[in-house]
Amino acid sequence: MAAATPGRLNVSLRVLVQQYQYSDTEGAMRFVLNPSAGQPLYLQLIQQIRHAIETGVLQPGDALPGLRVLAQELVVSPNTVVKAYAQLESDGVIEIRHGSGAYVSARRGLKPRVDRVLVARDRVRALIARLQADGLSSEEVQRLFEAELLFADPAVRRK
Repeated sequence: MAAATPGRLNVSLRVLVQQYQYSDTEGAMRFVLNPSAGQPLYLQLIQQIRHAIETGVLQPGDALPGLRVLAQELVVSPNTVVKAYAQLESDGVIEIRHGSGAYVSARRGLKPRVDRVLVARDRVRALIARLQADGLSSEEVQRLFEAELLFADPAVRRK
């Protein structure tokens, strides 16, 4: 899918992943790779899979798409998917079962992170609603968040 913007071409590849091998049921997991983002495609894929796990879209034990299928759908080299899956396996995020596929690891500590992310999302939504009730626009709230994340003292952010 290509969309022209003034002065540049922005290309994004999207795939809606089939969740069940013998069904045409499609899940909400969507990968978007942007070749012009300045970041390697395999790193983009790693970040998106991690995000899906951290937010609970992918649960422990869930199957990931096959290497060849995902590479074909994303129109990338199978080596790109292999590299992403290998890094995720090395980090303990997924388990690769040869002949069976890749699965989200049932590793302990993943569920509490999902819970923390969900609680944080609710807190952010509540804060945004309060700021907008105080008269700030969505753009002002966004700029405040971005400025805090980008320019705040790193020691303060870690607390």
